[in-house]
Amino acid sequence: MVTRKSSREIELMRIAGRIVALAHKAVSEAIKPGVTTKQLDELVEKVIRSEDAIPSFLNYSGYPASACISINEEVVHGIPSPRRVLKSGDIVSVDIGAIYKGYHGDSAWTYACGEISEEAKKLLEGTEASLFAGLEFAKGGNHLSDISHHIQKKAESLGYSVVREFVGHGVGKELHEDPQIPNYGLPHRGILLKPGMTLAIEPMINLGNKEVKVLKDGWTTITRDKSLSAHFEHSILITKDGYEILTTL
Repeated sequence: MVTRKSSREIELMRIAGRIVALAHKAVSEAIKPGVTTKQLDELVEKVIRSEDAIPSFLNYSGYPASACISINEEVVHGIPSPRRVLKSGDIVSVDIGAIYKGYHGDSAWTYACGEISEEAKKLLEGTEASLFAGLEFAKGGNHLSDISHHIQKKAESLGYSVVREFVGHGVGKELHEDPQIPNYGLPHRGILLKPGMTLAIEPMINLGNKEVKVLKDGWTTITRDKSLSAHFEHSILITKDGYEILTTL
């Protein structure tokens, strides 16, 4: 069931989202060659706990860290490790969630480490643009799939492919709530969006083809063709006239 949040719930989600944004700010400043993904994960947990919140991902379905940190061809759910050392040219997707007084914020962003290639820069720009192309249609009265369709339309217009296996979702008291929100599909399908709905919109876009596979650790997902992948996500509130980004400072 898709829930509409009360004003009190929305305020708690704004706080949770701000905490996630604080963690992203810290990560963006810390990413550089020589830093390990474990160090970034520890930084995320430190920021979240310093704000009287709890990492959403830690021990979620057995996940062993506070952030998902995925590098280059890794699409999502990369496990932080002291052996994963960032180098110049890497693109680093960091997915962060925080629980504040029972409510979640959830946001992912892909960062450049040092100097990255021109095609990597364009992939990051294009994936972020795909997110906001979908968000243009996030408002009361539109259909859920209007968001999905315009994410796909933008990504494919730039020559990229859209991952099918992982989708956006409702967010609130649970990290993953109804509805599921694909990043592809036909417009004018699915539920009507209504003010008070809170959603996590998160395109995962590949430089090559859309096929992915999960590695033996049961979490890390990579592109089958080893092409670069980027991931951008915001938690939002649907309003009558549009949307409000909750995972921002």
